[in-house]
Amino acid sequence: MISCRIFTPLFTLLCLMLCSSAMAEMPLVEFTPTVSGEQTFAQNIADTEKDIAVLSGMTRSQKAWALNLGAMGTVIAWGIANWDYFSRAPATQNEEWFGHNTPEGGADKLGHLWASYAMSHGFSAIYQRIGYSESESLLYGPLSALAVTGIMEVGDSFSAEHGFSYEDMAANVVGAGIGWFLLRYPRWDERIDLRWEYAPEFNNLEGDITTDYEHSKYLLALKAEGFDCISNPYLQCLELHLGYYTRGYDDYKEWGADRRRRYVYAGAGINIGRLVRQIWKTSLFNYIQVPYTYAEVRTSLE
Repeated sequence: MISCRIFTPLFTLLCLMLCSSAMAEMPLVEFTPTVSGEQTFAQNIADTEKDIAVLSGMTRSQKAWALNLGAMGTVIAWGIANWDYFSRAPATQNEEWFGHNTPEGGADKLGHLWASYAMSHGFSAIYQRIGYSESESLLYGPLSALAVTGIMEVGDSFSAEHGFSYEDMAANVVGAGIGWFLLRYPRWDERIDLRWEYAPEFNNLEGDITTDYEHSKYLLALKAEGFDCISNPYLQCLELHLGYYTRGYDDYKEWGADRRRRYVYAGAGINIGRLVRQIWKTSLFNYIQVPYTYAEVRTSLE
């Protein structure tokens, strides 16, 4: 399976980015664990305060470099350990786009787009917390997302299993571009979300949920709360969806029946993010779609 692996090692980091206030408080330095009995509790506290002081003494530029190099270094290290990076000379691979006979029917391309988009917003929030202005953050956030996803594609070029995909890289660029646009024009950010939905079968869980396209959907949500002409509080909780997903690609065999299907759907549902914000200040549900909270009408492209 050709996988959307750009956020496999960074999946936890991405989720933390979406909760930007929590992520921005996390130190970028690595604390050294202590062995019980070797240091007193007071010494542990002193060491922690010292590490925080070192972080506080860093300039915003140094923090930004630490953030970006740390993220890209994680990608490279994970690729060497798990994706046979640097096992051959660099090469490219043509994966095509959304055709019926592509490895994932194009769902993996939307996975790249969504990940780059979501990371651009996460990086932007962190930039603001470490001292960059709003205008600087809305530019540097998407650029950092593009750098992280780009280093993945460069690493793929040295992998015998994958190879550099121009289609994947184009999807990364589009995702970062959408991320920049919605940061630059916040009124549109209030109206539009790009989301990933995951509804697994718990008796048949995948090891890597980020590449489980058999149970994933990618969608654009148009939120009523972003339009001034809709003032009714109940109507403001509604939204419209336009999405895409594929089914039957995981089990496809060339010698068997072709049950691969690509679907486009329209839906109407509840804006879970708006409801959750009444009790928990989070932007997580601007990026994650909760399953079974909408009704859909779909059509097959076959």
